[in-house]
Amino acid sequence: MSAIAFALLLAVPLGCAEAADVEAGRRKAEPCAACHGPGGNAVIPGTPSLSGMPAFYTHWQLNMYRDGRRRDPQMTPFAERLSDEDMADLSAYYAAQAAGPPRSAAAVDPARAAAGRPLAESLHCTSCHGPTLMGQQAVPRVAGQDLAYLDKRLRGYKSRTTSDLDGQMTMVAQPLSEAEIAALVHFMAGQSPRPAPAAPGSAGR
Repeated sequence: MSAIAFALLLAVPLGCAEAADVEAGRRKAEPCAACHGPGGNAVIPGTPSLSGMPAFYTHWQLNMYRDGRRRDPQMTPFAERLSDEDMADLSAYYAAQAAGPPRSAAAVDPARAAAGRPLAESLHCTSCHGPTLMGQQAVPRVAGQDLAYLDKRLRGYKSRTTSDLDGQMTMVAQPLSEAEIAALVHFMAGQSPRPAPAAPGSAGR
């Protein structure tokens, strides 16, 4: 996909996000708490936490559920009823929420996590997911997410059964071995969610 095509593809979600209402998003997110947890900090295994997730990413995923590019027994019927304004409000609300501690900290294998760090560096994961793996723009937060969720998504990219906006993750996942997938998943799941460091000279703005 060319850079121009990619920019045009993302223009609508970004435009909606500019006018988002966080308080309206809080009210609209009340039904979501049953799965994604209060404030977007999920506790159900296999379910992603949405707290601290880039608004752009959440909005685009909701769009894909609504138009059928992603399908899920719970999410698809919910997203089909959402307007663009609803999606923008929900996305802004979750982006504004503080992320809780790592979901699967007790289940993280230290040896696998240690092996995952240099692998993540060699794959340049921080180039897209950000220096703290909290995501940016159309790229999701992976820091501290649920082990089962991360494993499912990464294996889905490898098998080409998981939606991928620009094909980057599908390409990255193809050569990964079972051991490498486990190492990456344990590394990401064990990272404490935290905001990205401020850019130099940004203090006081």
